[in-house]
Amino acid sequence: AAAAFAPGAMLPATARRTPATSTKMQLWDDGKSQGTGVTAIPFAGRPETPAFDGTWVGDTGFDPLCISGNLDMKFLREAELKHCRVAMLATAGAIAQDLFSFPGAKAVLGDAKMTALHDVAVSKGSMGQMLFWIGIFELFGGVAIVQMCTDETNTRKPGDFGFDPMG
Repeated sequence: AAAAFAPGAMLPATARRTPATSTKMQLWDDGKSQGTGVTAIPFAGRPETPAFDGTWVGDTGFDPLCISGNLDMKFLREAELKHCRVAMLATAGAIAQDLFSFPGAKAVLGDAKMTALHDVAVSKGSMGQMLFWIGIFELFGGVAIVQMCTDETNTRKPGDFGFDPMG
């Protein structure tokens, strides 16, 4: 019972797990790996597009609208990464505005929290200004995305804008 709390280095070599050597992940059942044999929506089947060849990590064949057959996969990966980052920032912002009081915010927005804050920001014009500046950033980001998708010699990876403030 106490052995469950022992550090991993203290366990006998037979109890240690060996690291995975493949890029394929394993699903819930032993021996059943993901890839071309897995279908996310059984009645719909796997999409017949080159993107779903079983080599991508996380490939479960989920593309019910066959979007991957109409758009470049680099663009789709870029969009997914951007949406994930925006969602994480939005979650952090929703929590932060409830926990902290920022200078000048109370004078402009009052004591509004969470969804009420959105309505107050719209009525004061703050949301329109945010939309304008985010649109400007999107224009500059769009240039990089077009270059990545059209230039075959470009080595930029989706989601990498060369901005790393932490070094």
